[in-house]
Amino acid sequence: MSSIPPETEGAADAGARPDDPRSLRIEDWLTVAIMAALALITFANVLVRYFTDSSFAWTEEISVFLMILLALVAGSGAVARNQHIRIEFFADRGSVARRRALARFGTLMVALLFAVIAVLSVRVVWDDYRFEETSPGIGVPQWWYSIWLPLVSALITLRALGLFVRQGKPGAFTEDETIEASGKEAP
Repeated sequence: MSSIPPETEGAADAGARPDDPRSLRIEDWLTVAIMAALALITFANVLVRYFTDSSFAWTEEISVFLMILLALVAGSGAVARNQHIRIEFFADRGSVARRRALARFGTLMVALLFAVIAVLSVRVVWDDYRFEETSPGIGVPQWWYSIWLPLVSALITLRALGLFVRQGKPGAFTEDETIEASGKEAP
């Protein structure tokens, strides 16, 4: 018995669409790995604190970094799946052309925002590296943490641009697809 849903079985080839869940495996696996690391670090700290009345000093610093990375990685998956936040009062009203235009505008703004974040955060990483900043908890170079912001922001930008292209294709924004995506019944 296969664990792959019937509608996605056999499509693990290189032709998988970017909005296909198989193409988002990297985000999904990174999310699982980060959550597991967070759980293990927190559990280890609780055990040490319970048995020794002291704690690992580094756990808070690593946990904060992992939570930020988790938000960025999960955000990338949400953008690629077109599940990012929107105001449904505006997004689900009007003609299909209006909804498509609003969806594409929103996706373009997401791409622009994360492109700006990626570009500006490169300066932060460079400053951390150049001034030899160290982290407050364990004293490792700060750029080890800050390097991930421009990298994942660039990934989110690429995912948003891919969604923008898919939203512009004919038939990519039909009435049925809008209803299925929102989970609402047809009127």
